[in-house]
Amino acid sequence: MSNNDVIVSLDIGTSKIRVIIGEVNNGALNIIGVGSADSFGIKKGAIVDIDQTVDAIRNAVDHAERMVGITIDRVFVGISGNHIDLQNSHGVVAVSSEDKEINELDIERVLQASRVIALPPEKEIIDVVPKEFIVDGLSGIHDPRGMIGVRLEVEATIITGSKTIIHNLVRTIEKSELEIAGFILMPLAASKIALSNDEKNLGVVLVDIGKGVSTISIFEHGNLEKTTVLPIGGEYITNDISIGLRTEGDTAEKVKLKFGMASLEEACDDVKFKVSRIGSNVEKEFSQKDLAHIIEPRVREMFQLIQEEVYRLGYTKEIAGGFVLTGGVMGLNGILTVAQEELLPSARTAIPNFIGVKDASFTNGVGVIQYASKHILKGSKRQSISSSRANQKSKGLNIFERIRNWFSEFI
Repeated sequence: MSNNDVIVSLDIGTSKIRVIIGEVNNGALNIIGVGSADSFGIKKGAIVDIDQTVDAIRNAVDHAERMVGITIDRVFVGISGNHIDLQNSHGVVAVSSEDKEINELDIERVLQASRVIALPPEKEIIDVVPKEFIVDGLSGIHDPRGMIGVRLEVEATIITGSKTIIHNLVRTIEKSELEIAGFILMPLAASKIALSNDEKNLGVVLVDIGKGVSTISIFEHGNLEKTTVLPIGGEYITNDISIGLRTEGDTAEKVKLKFGMASLEEACDDVKFKVSRIGSNVEKEFSQKDLAHIIEPRVREMFQLIQEEVYRLGYTKEIAGGFVLTGGVMGLNGILTVAQEELLPSARTAIPNFIGVKDASFTNGVGVIQYASKHILKGSKRQSISSSRANQKSKGLNIFERIRNWFSEFI
């Protein structure tokens, strides 16, 4: 196996940190290694303890390295959160070559031109995503390379984020002795796995429900138009179970994963389990039906809040593609039934179709690899994952200069 064909993603979540190793052969992606570790130091998707997060990242990396037998030095990092903003921008340049054939340099120049926007001092550009290119007035072009023209324009989406949050993320990854190959916005990454081109063109809502937060992203005309985060997730269900059964949080989480049922109609009264209760030495028996009485109301409320948030973003009419749901919480039994009753006009789940990662909780991590292979590394020479740490660049630059260098390198 050649390391030149290997891409590694790092997904830092509230419940798990996942490192996924993908191998790209002739455009086909295979997942060859997965490492995961419990997240400590992450709250609602944000790093609140760097040292604990570093330990978790190292554990996940070690797990993945042992599985595949390579050294991981460089990772593509998924990023999301309420600090993310989307801004439309326009760039224009003159085609530079004498024969007026548009090449990679022209595309890079026009994307750089679109980056010239007014930014608040606390914000930093994360990525530039082209919506369409325009060659001498001809619009709707997705890849202008090789075309002949005098004037090249781009309509692009500028993705910005909080300098403080990015600073802490970079610091954490550096302390984990990893080099950042690039940042990728999670909704864009997940869309590569979860959504079809038709859905993105018609209009669709992608919802990633994790332990601490739910990320809502709306796609229209093939592009990401809106993204936001709600502070609701699987831990809300666990807390309700803990209160309802009067048991500890760890016990409530285990009960949810093993016996949980989100749909009261599908719950079984003859499925029994016992839990130790706070303040008592005696275990009490409950049924799956008892558990569903606790879980279903919270799940319904979560989907109602998601629907209301879509309305708040300005989409008061039904979106043709409906809702596509992913994330670890979608592994809960019966949850799709409730989603289809609450979300209009339709709802379905999205799960990666790769051996070893056929679980909705892996959508983001696999999506980062897919996005990197299709967009960031397309047309450029892939760099070795196992390059020496001693050769890492930009050691003398401050943190934001390094971020700008990485982004400009990988656009």
